[in-house]
Amino acid sequence: MPPAAPAYLRLVRTSGWYDLIVTAGFATPWTYALLHHLLSAGGDAVGLGTMPALTPMQTLYANLMGSVVVVWSVLRVVRPLPLHGLLDGTARALFSLWQAYALAHGGPAVLWPFLVLEAAFGLAQLAPWAGVRAATVRGAGQGS
Repeated sequence: MPPAAPAYLRLVRTSGWYDLIVTAGFATPWTYALLHHLLSAGGDAVGLGTMPALTPMQTLYANLMGSVVVVWSVLRVVRPLPLHGLLDGTARALFSLWQAYALAHGGPAVLWPFLVLEAAFGLAQLAPWAGVRAATVRGAGQGS
């Protein structure tokens, strides 16, 4: 599937909706406090552990991340472009690395489902670009 294909643009839009739904709760101190409680209770209920105690700095970083991701999500929902998929896939690769890092250093196991979805969306959005790169390299070689 080439990045300009309608199916790819639907994937970009779908990843935007997923991010909007999942991160909207991180965007304000009040919604983050509720989400933190729900994630902690849910993680505890299914044996994935609880979230660390809520602190003002943790809330600040959650709000900063949530605000940026909400804006980025709305852009992809309203106007999905191939470039948005490439950039989002790249960001998801970075987010996946940092989630894996947190898990490797004692982070709560409640991160695992998010890591799986982050990596899956990232791979799905980056894979078509590998084909573009290969075609560009083949085309450049034929012109010599």
